[in-house]
Amino acid sequence: MNPILITFSGIDGAGKTTQIDKLREYLKTQNLSVRVLTFWDDVALFSRARSGFSRRVLQSDGKVGTPQEPANRNDKNNQLWPLLMGRSFLYLLDVFRLRKIVRETRAESTRTVIIFDRYMYDQLAALPLRSWLPRTYARLMLMLTPKPDISYVLDAVPDEARARKPEYPIEFLREYRNSYLELRKLAQVCVIPAADPDAVHAAVVARLTKAVGEPPLAQVDSAVVA
Repeated sequence: MNPILITFSGIDGAGKTTQIDKLREYLKTQNLSVRVLTFWDDVALFSRARSGFSRRVLQSDGKVGTPQEPANRNDKNNQLWPLLMGRSFLYLLDVFRLRKIVRETRAESTRTVIIFDRYMYDQLAALPLRSWLPRTYARLMLMLTPKPDISYVLDAVPDEARARKPEYPIEFLREYRNSYLELRKLAQVCVIPAADPDAVHAAVVARLTKAVGEPPLAQVDSAVVA
């Protein structure tokens, strides 16, 4: 069996981590080896420098918001044109690194499921895709992006997502969600409607089964990379 490439995307607070954990546990019950990669840690170039720029120049606190301790992020929601131009150049570098990582990971892995926590889609969704120029750029980037076997976009009600993970202004989260829905027109992504975690997991498994068939039992040890 060739490695299966799965990606999870969605606005902050949509439940990506929860659903990745649930899918990983489900696949382990099928005796499948699962490898999880995070886009920011394993793919994005100059991630530390980019985070440092956000903290020092954009005055973003860089924290993960919780209901008890809200954060005040100021990075991807800051969409001044000079910043968008700089990010677009970095995204181009990211996509070529992504191509290399996907190629190498697929070559190294056998009878394995590779799950990406965020993907190139999340970078593009941070652009104002309702404008023609960013949308044209996104189309070109999608031509360069390795195509997963199935790509999930977890939809979420922005107000509820922000309540779970208060980091960005609600106006940005609403526009951010619209960009993910716009990606449905630009790329073949599977949008999972907002629901309780168990219902979302059931939908994820159903869509996966439809896309690649029932996961075959693989007599291999589980090698999970978190």
